[in-house]
Amino acid sequence: MAVVFDLGGVVFQWQPLALLQQILPARAPDALVAKKWADQIFESFNPLSDWAQFDLGLIEPDALAAKISKRVGISEAEMHLLIDSIPSQMVPKPGTVEIISDLKAAGHALYYLSNMPAGYANFLESSHSFFQHFSDGIFSARVQQMKPQLPIFQSANQRFGVSGKNTVFIDDVQHNIDAANAHGWTGVRFDAPEQVRRDLVSLGLLN
Repeated sequence: MAVVFDLGGVVFQWQPLALLQQILPARAPDALVAKKWADQIFESFNPLSDWAQFDLGLIEPDALAAKISKRVGISEAEMHLLIDSIPSQMVPKPGTVEIISDLKAAGHALYYLSNMPAGYANFLESSHSFFQHFSDGIFSARVQQMKPQLPIFQSANQRFGVSGKNTVFIDDVQHNIDAANAHGWTGVRFDAPEQVRRDLVSLGLLN
C-alpha cells in the first residue's frame, strides 16, 4: 500500500488563528478577531486567492505582502512578519510522526502532497529528519498545481507510480479528501493522530 500525507495540519501544526494572535497581538487580541483577519488574509485558500498564488509559486513574498496589505488594510511590515514567521511555527505533531515511522516499518511506501510555497517547503525538508521516511513528495509551488484540483493528483500518480484504492490519502481538509476519493484514492480525514491510527488499523495498514 502507498500512503500519501498532507503536511500542514496533519504532519505539522497549522493553527492560523493562534498564529495571528501570537504574531500580531495588537491586530488579533482574541480568537474572534483573529478569525476575521484569517478569513481576509488567507481567503480560505481559494485557488484564486492571493495566498493560493503564493502556494502555487506564482508570487513572491514581497508581492504577496503588498497585495494583501492593499486589499485588507494591514501594513506591509506586519504582513512580512506573518509570512516570515510561519515556517518556524509549523512544528511536527509527535503522534503523526510516530505513525509515519510505524507505516515505514510495516513496509508501506510513503509520500507527501502539500499546498505550500517553495521557501516553506525548503525550510521544512531541511529541518526534519523524518522526511527520510518518504520515498518522494510534491509541493504545489514546485509543480504549479494544487489541491483539490485534479491535475496535482494526476501528477502524483505519475510521479509516485501509484493509483486506485491501494493509495491512501490523509488530509485534514474535507474538499481535498473528496477530490482524492473522486480520483480513485482512499481518503482518510485527519482530525487527530489517534483517530488516524485507528482508521489505518481498520484498513489493515497497521496492527
